[in-house]
Parts: sequence; C-alpha cells; structure tokens
Amino acid sequence: MGESRRFKVVRTALGAAFLGSTLLVTAGSRSAEPEKVKAVIGEQTKAEQAATASQKRIEQLDDETSKAGADYRRMLAEAQSLKGYNDQLAGQVQSQATQMSDMTRQLDEIQTTSREVLPMMTKMLDALVQFMKLDLPFLPEERANRVAQLQDMMSRADVSVSEKYRRLVEAYQIEIEYGRTMEAYQGKVDAKTVEFLRVGRVSLMYQTLDGHESGYWNMDTHKWVRDDDYKDEMIAALKVAKKQSAPDFVSVAIHAPKGAT
Repeated sequence: MGESRRFKVVRTALGAAFLGSTLLVTAGSRSAEPEKVKAVIGEQTKAEQAATASQKRIEQLDDETSKAGADYRRMLAEAQSLKGYNDQLAGQVQSQATQMSDMTRQLDEIQTTSREVLPMMTKMLDALVQFMKLDLPFLPEERANRVAQLQDMMSRADVSVSEKYRRLVEAYQIEIEYGRTMEAYQGKVDAKTVEFLRVGRVSLMYQTLDGHESGYWNMDTHKWVRDDDYKDEMIAALKVAKKQSAPDFVSVAIHAPKGAT
C-alpha cells in the first residue's frame, strides 16, 4: 500500500510539471517521461527491498541475541550446579583422605602388634608343649596331633595372625577343660588293650577289657603301676564316666606330693 501511495505522488508531480511546461514539451520529451517514472519506481523498490532485508536481518540478530542470552543463562546455571557438585566432591575426597590416613595408621599398629604377638604366641605354644610333657599321658595321639597342627600353622603365611591366636587359645581352653572333666576311653598299656579312666588331672587309671588287671600312672616314676586293689572301684568309676550309672563318689589313685605322710 505504501508503494502505491508513492507511485501516486510521483504521477502527481510529473503531471504538474507537464502542465507547467506544455508549450515547451515536444514529442520527444513526452516519449521519455515513462522511462523516468520507471527509473524512480525502480529506485524506490530497491530501497524498500533493502529496508525489508535490513528488517529481517535485525529480527534475525534479535533472535540470535535472545538465544545467546538464554544459552548464557543456561550455562551459568550449569556452572553453578557444577561448582556445588565439585564442592561436594571435595568434601568427600577430604573425608576419604582422612579415612585412608586412619586406616594407614591402624595398619601400622596392626603390623606392630603382629611383630609383638607372634613371639608371644610362639612362647605360649612352647609352654603348652612343655606342660603336656609334664602332664598325665592321657589321649597322647590326639593332643600330639593338635600341637603338631599348631606348630605347622605358626610358620604359614596364608594364615592370619588372628586365626593363629584363636587356634592357640582354643588349644589352651581344651587343656583347661580336661582338668574339670571325667573321661573313659580305650588305648594300650604294654601292648594290652585297656580302658583308661581320667579324673580331671589328678588321676589316670586303666583296666583290661576282661577286668582282670588294673593299675594307674605314677607321676614320680612316669610309669604304669599295676594295682588290682582298684578293680571294683574302676568298674564303678568307668560306669559313671560312660554315663551308664548316676554320678557318685568313686575311689581313684591320686598322686601324693613328696614329703606327704
């Protein structure tokens, strides 16, 4: 519509000029008038096209500016989020560093403890072996196998210190338990199969399976002593030990300390 209005203005101006110079205009000038109009219109069209292109470019730049602003705000928000995440990670890293420091200190303490505990356990095992040599000779194979396993375990690197200590303490507990119990089991004395009676650690006696021979272990001589006077007492005590009769008082051979009357 703006282009039509401008065209009318051009026609009006040309008409006024034509009327003012009627006498001077020749046939040639009249034939040149449409070319001038076209030229004016062409220039105006180019100006409007340039203005339209400029407007589009402005609008495009405005869109790009808006998009750039939105991208900037988004990136700013992401940067703030990353900063918060990094701060959180930094706290976790610091906490883990503290934990690692504590674990390193504990490992050093464990290594120090291991160096101190291993010699102590070796002494405990040696003391157990020596004690068994001086003790009544009951369950010799079972007790010897237990000690042999402990001695083998002490030299093994694939067994932890805690496990070695646990097994050693367990062996001590078993030996302690022997002192509080009464037990009957079979074995051999001078190639004869007999039944042994252990009463705590105070007495170890035997009786042949046919009941014809009885005896006890002499702690002074470290030998078996035949004493058939204990035949009836052994029969009754073996029944109690095997839980074949109710608990009762039994007579057993007890080692008397030297010098006792």
